[in-house]
Amino acid sequence: MHVPVMLNECLDYMAIRPDGVYLDATCGLGGHTGAIARRLITGFVIACDRDAESLARARANLTDVPQQSIRFHHVPFSLVGESLKAEGVPQLDGLLADLGVSRYQLTEGERGFSLMADGPLDMRMDRSQGRTAADIVNYGQEKQLADLIFQLGEERRSRRIARAIVRARPIVTTGQLARLIESAVPRTGKIHPATQTFMALRIAVNEEREELDALLGALPRLVKPGGRVVVLTFMSLEDRVVKRAFQALEKAGGARILTRHVVRPSEEETGTNPPSRSAKLRALAITQM
Repeated sequence: MHVPVMLNECLDYMAIRPDGVYLDATCGLGGHTGAIARRLITGFVIACDRDAESLARARANLTDVPQQSIRFHHVPFSLVGESLKAEGVPQLDGLLADLGVSRYQLTEGERGFSLMADGPLDMRMDRSQGRTAADIVNYGQEKQLADLIFQLGEERRSRRIARAIVRARPIVTTGQLARLIESAVPRTGKIHPATQTFMALRIAVNEEREELDALLGALPRLVKPGGRVVVLTFMSLEDRVVKRAFQALEKAGGARILTRHVVRPSEEETGTNPPSRSAKLRALAITQM
């Protein structure tokens, strides 16, 4: 079952108006989208995601919500502005982005994200576009691989892992890569030693840093003065990017930070929904264009 993270906190900071127009930049399986839509009367929510399969599941999950309240768009962050144009919306009353990977993506072996379910080494959010994780692993130079794993995965043992990868090529499945890394570097706790390498590959495959920068840079154009922005992050790397972008917007006089300290899920939520443990929420109010 899909459980949206920090749902009440997201809705509170979004300050949903029944006649407003909102954008969920990461619709996923529809949890946050549906909650926003249920608070609307004449307004609607534009539900965007770069994963067409997740959007299809969201549609199925939200059949109980009036369909005029949701407009689905298959786009990445860098193209959400085109979705606004398509819907005839000059600017939004609010925008939400949940940067977590959905449980569906992580548990479906064929998607290639999972450490536990063996499948092709893919990791593309949009399977119609771009290179796969296998392309990076099998054709990247050793130093490039080490730098990627260190910078995007914050993995201190990146050189040893990259060396093992190059020696073991070709690598075609997630299970093969996970076992290789586990044999190359020791397990130091409960977390699988390949976790940070998998994260780095996913970020690189989907150009997540570039897409996030595009979204954050477009906020003053996308959201009207008085509108709200809420971002959920699950990695320290992303949280730092969001924090700095919000601070820069406030310093430039175009926004006001609503969360002086990062907001974390309650003990009750982490007890019932363990994946929420690493979530961090930051919120912003746009003050001028």
